[in-house]
Amino acid sequence: MNAHRHLCVLVGLAAMLASGCGAPHGQPKKDSEVLAPKDILEFGTLYAENCAGCHGADGRGGAAIALANPVYLAIADDVAIRKAIAGGVKGTAMPAFAENAGGMLTDAQIDVITKEIRSRWSRQGVLDTATAPSYAPKSAGDVHRGEIAYKTFCESCHGTGGGGGGKASAITNDSFLALVSDQGLRTIVIAGRPELGAPDWRGNLPEKAMSDQEVTDVVAWLASHRVQNPGQPYSASTHAQH
Repeated sequence: MNAHRHLCVLVGLAAMLASGCGAPHGQPKKDSEVLAPKDILEFGTLYAENCAGCHGADGRGGAAIALANPVYLAIADDVAIRKAIAGGVKGTAMPAFAENAGGMLTDAQIDVITKEIRSRWSRQGVLDTATAPSYAPKSAGDVHRGEIAYKTFCESCHGTGGGGGGKASAITNDSFLALVSDQGLRTIVIAGRPELGAPDWRGNLPEKAMSDQEVTDVVAWLASHRVQNPGQPYSASTHAQH
């Protein structure tokens, strides 16, 4: 009995020693160290911590557009996407994430996000045989033509003057326009917001897609509704603040 007990003790000690051979006493085991923020290169973590709050889980959209929209990825190239991530979008809620612009992400991390957004969420053939309007405008927009284009393509959903309708929200609201850039408006008109049921540039009228110039003109018309002091019923410059 004593010999058997002695053998069990020896086996237990051997097992304990074997389990500790991989790392010296007092030091962390292999792969147990937590990565510094700048060393994280896994897309899921980077996206969840920096993008999902606005663009939604899995790119499905939220306060900002869905990045998992294949039409958006068909018109916006990697240069445009990377520029927005790194430098932000001036005058909107999109901040700059690059370290050299005051953000917290390295160039390598921004490269991972840019690459993986397209790798995971783009889809070949999403445009069929259609030629999409260009991501950036090719000419100046005309407000008067834009009003006509709005009535033709947008008014049935967004209401008279862009004030909202039974199918869609107001898009000439001063607070909304203060939070979106002209490029953001153009992107939405072209790519739509499928997460909200808004069609792309081809889906407003049966068998009649918006032309590149009509998109440009509608954006000019929408932008003309911006005000200097959004969210206020009067000009702050002419009323004393108490």
